[in-house]
Formats: sequence, C-alpha cells, structure tokens
Amino acid sequence: MTSGADAFLAGLITMCFAAIGLCFARFWSLNRDPLLMAFAAAFWLLALGQALVGLSIVPREEQSWLYLLRVAAFACIAVAIVRKNMRDAGKAADPGTRQR
Repeated sequence: MTSGADAFLAGLITMCFAAIGLCFARFWSLNRDPLLMAFAAAFWLLALGQALVGLSIVPREEQSWLYLLRVAAFACIAVAIVRKNMRDAGKAADPGTRQR
C-alpha cells in the first residue's frame, strides 16, 4: 500500500498531466494543428499511466506493462513531429508557395 504522501503526489502529477493536455486541446481548437492534438493525447496518456501507477501496487514501475503507456505517449509525440516536419518540407519544396 502506498503512503498518503505518495498517493497525493501521484494524484497531483496526474492532474498536472491532464491539465496540460487540456491546454494543448484548447490550442488545437484555435488553429487545428495536428501536432497540438498529438501533444494533448500524449499528455493524457501520461496522466492515465500516472493514475494507474498511483492506484495500483507496482513494485517497479519500469518493469510493468504500465510503462508501455509512457512509451506510447513519447512515440505519439515523435511521430507527430516527424509528420509535421515532412509536411513543412513539402510546402517549402513547392515552388508555388512563398515563405514569409
């Protein structure tokens, strides 16, 4: 069983991850950039992973299946960054578009 301080900190970290995800979702609603929604999804995955770690009894977090949620979150961010760079590179290569 986790101590009260550990449970409090796990809840605090979960809340922060979820709030950051909401901020990215709000920014996405303003300009519809897929990168922002990927960041929102990644932070929600991190929040879910932290909540499950806080609610379960896992002796070593890095050796449990919960660690895969963190890996998925970072993979989501990496894929979104690569896709955005590929899309921006395609726009720069198009002679019809001017860069400002």
